[in-house]
Amino acid sequence: MDGGPAAEPQAWMAAAARRWLENAGATAEDAPGRAFNALPLSGVRVSLAERGRALCSLRVPPQLTDAEGNWHTGAIAAAADDVCAAAIMSAEGIIKVSVHYDISYFTPAKLHEEVEMDGRVVEQKGRMTAVTVEIRKKESGQLVAIGRQWMTASRPKGSQSKI
Repeated sequence: MDGGPAAEPQAWMAAAARRWLENAGATAEDAPGRAFNALPLSGVRVSLAERGRALCSLRVPPQLTDAEGNWHTGAIAAAADDVCAAAIMSAEGIIKVSVHYDISYFTPAKLHEEVEMDGRVVEQKGRMTAVTVEIRKKESGQLVAIGRQWMTASRPKGSQSKI
């Protein structure tokens, strides 16, 4: 085979992951019903979306800082979760939900500092996918946080919820 047909779905999934991240960062007014994702990713710029990886950056906005001007840890966690989901989407073509999430914080990012978030798929076992994200200050490379997750499809393909 020439590799063409096999590469097409991968390129489509990466493009879909890029669009999802860019749209997630739209303002709540521009994306009704997406306010939760819009806030932590407001102003996000996607640098790279390829199979199993999503790389993006943002400047810490005032609405996501605490009283000391630090990027709020809850906002960091929410943004990291979205970047991990996009990394999986770029490899599998679907958004998965977190079943285990761990994040370690190293140094604060301040108001208007630019940070880079690098999400990567680590391993896949059945419906479960392991993914990590590193968040660094773009200028210095200093580590802000590392997140690790196990994510899964919310239910098997073809199943219907029983309420």
